[in-house]
Amino acid sequence: MMAEEITTNPPGPPEAHEKASLGTDRMRRWLNQIAQARAHGIGDCISLPQIIVCGDQSVGKSSVLEGITSVPFPRKDGLCTRFATEIILHDVPQQDTSITASIIPHPSRNDATFESLKNYSRSLSGYGELADVVEDVSKRMGLKTYTENDADAPAFVADILRIEVTGPTGLHLTIVDLPGLIEGSEDEEAVELVSKLVDNYLKESRTIILAVFPAGNDIETQPIIRRARSFDKSGKRTVGIITKADLINRGTEDRIAALMQNQGPIKIDLGFFLLKNPDPEQLAKGISVERRQAEEEEYFRKEKWKVHDLDSSRVGVRALRSYCQVLLERHFERELPKVREDVTKLLEESQKELADLGEERNTPMIQRLYLSKLSMKFCELVRSSIDGRYHDHGSRFFDPDQGDALHNRLRALVHLLNASFADFMRTSSHKRLVEEVKYADSTSSLTFEKDAANHHLDTLGKPETISLMEFNNWILSVYKSTRGLELSGSYSHNLLSCLFHEQASRWPAIARTHVRVVHYHVTAFLERTLAHVVKEEDLRFQLQMTISTSSQRILQEALDELAKICDDEEIQPITYNHYFTDNIQKSRQDSMKNEIENALTRTMNSWGNFHVSNTSGDRAALLSSLQEQIKVDMDLQTCDEAYTALSSYYKVAMKTFVDNVCRQVVERHIMRTLPSIFEPSTVVRMSDEDIERIAVEPEKNTRRRKKLQDMVDALQKCFGGLQV
Repeated sequence: MMAEEITTNPPGPPEAHEKASLGTDRMRRWLNQIAQARAHGIGDCISLPQIIVCGDQSVGKSSVLEGITSVPFPRKDGLCTRFATEIILHDVPQQDTSITASIIPHPSRNDATFESLKNYSRSLSGYGELADVVEDVSKRMGLKTYTENDADAPAFVADILRIEVTGPTGLHLTIVDLPGLIEGSEDEEAVELVSKLVDNYLKESRTIILAVFPAGNDIETQPIIRRARSFDKSGKRTVGIITKADLINRGTEDRIAALMQNQGPIKIDLGFFLLKNPDPEQLAKGISVERRQAEEEEYFRKEKWKVHDLDSSRVGVRALRSYCQVLLERHFERELPKVREDVTKLLEESQKELADLGEERNTPMIQRLYLSKLSMKFCELVRSSIDGRYHDHGSRFFDPDQGDALHNRLRALVHLLNASFADFMRTSSHKRLVEEVKYADSTSSLTFEKDAANHHLDTLGKPETISLMEFNNWILSVYKSTRGLELSGSYSHNLLSCLFHEQASRWPAIARTHVRVVHYHVTAFLERTLAHVVKEEDLRFQLQMTISTSSQRILQEALDELAKICDDEEIQPITYNHYFTDNIQKSRQDSMKNEIENALTRTMNSWGNFHVSNTSGDRAALLSSLQEQIKVDMDLQTCDEAYTALSSYYKVAMKTFVDNVCRQVVERHIMRTLPSIFEPSTVVRMSDEDIERIAVEPEKNTRRRKKLQDMVDALQKCFGGLQV
């Protein structure tokens, strides 16, 4: 989110700026809220409004910071350049100055170091102790040249030193000083570390950038300007700070004046400020704020600058100091409504994650209670899905997912799987299929969904398709091989048994495949249900192992039951279903009708003109003629009857088999047992050892809960009364 445009020129002279903003209660409250938020690490989660000072090394950046804050940082080489320094000024005119140093550790620190740095706090009696503070925190941060194991120590760190000053500071202001960018160094690691550190600040859309560069260099070649423009392309949150105006070559004042009027090669909306830094001798001896400001103002009143009619509100550190106050206040006023939105969102997300983590589980009783609550939620969803009650809980758990209308709707899916299984059994379960017998591909309007759900059945292949004559020859061969003491024209029960057992030999494989397919989808459903109920990864893994064990047991019990059903099909065919006898009767009647029709046709062809009266003589002649035309082969007659019995019994047995598989295997052993996999009574029966193994809370969760709780507390404390 990019910051909105900030006006280039604050209204009125510097004195007006100070009168407009100094000492306002609103600004004090905002500063406190943002400072507390940053101290609690909220700035690592959401972007907070701030002003940063950045630039290359040796461009007068520290002098600029000191001019704005009046905090005289130590001048020792290498000091105060290894980490970011946040300076917070609270203007309380009636109070003696108090100075406090603390550290805001970076989240990447390990827990022990993080807590150690976070707990650091030191009260200073004066600015003269700053050098000791910088050296002390450098050691605590483990910086190179400050630790015993110097070879592995980093040259820069992402921790922040905070200096908080309360008293007659003249400003309500927060400003962050960043380590200077390194150019042309052989220490590539240090260059990379500083570059990343600076970029992490520059990329924040709510950061105002004070980009410092010396007047003697062309602006186009300044690394900090190029870097700032890469993150702030429109220049709406960048202020150019031109330093060392007294060190430029004579005659280059025109170029500086053009920049000050925003007419140079690079233009930025917030414009530029022009400063004269104190010389090294003054810095070494120490120079007061008042004297620095007076000498700087006197310098810019010289003729070489006076002729350019520079905007006085843009020249000198006094103007910059006042401008930063107004700039930050306006920046707060503009950005805090958006911060409030981000805070609300972060608070809701943190509270939700806290709720998902649940209460701390440090005793077997609490662990068992927690598992019981989870099992209740799990069981409710499973029962609702099994019973087809997809709207009972107002949950989006059963909503379609990426076009999958059956997502988590287990009962609907199992219906389709069973229907697909029944269709496959009806059309493709035979070992041999007479090609003259045509079956419709499906009796359902949802064929495409069933095919997609139960496509594993297709891997079993299709029946062997043969002609009716070949089928009859097969029956005849079986008849001859099974004949016993029965006379010609009759057959024993062994014939039907052998024919049926061979014709139904594909049933066990088809049924096993169907049961495994159902179990596969059920297992996937259980995993999704568990993931919906249990957000904690380690706990979900432990419960998944327990559920997987139970799921495999269920599958084995289902397959054992199926084996019994298949074994029942291996015995002598038995049925009391009248459909069997009705089919045989109908088949015999159809066969007789066909024989009579054929005999009549042959008789008509033999007699020529065909006329039969109602006399006994004509009827006798007709019957005699038909009798001569019907010639019965006893073996073929027996095979025809066996074929009729096989077809009739196969249909009855197949329908019974399908129902038995769906009811006794899928329903009894899979669907009905699902809720018992993880229900409250299951938790009650668990031993304390199992409870602890499953529900013990990982250390990372304890740490995460504490961090989230701290975050929630900090958000409510820092922004509970946020007003804009």
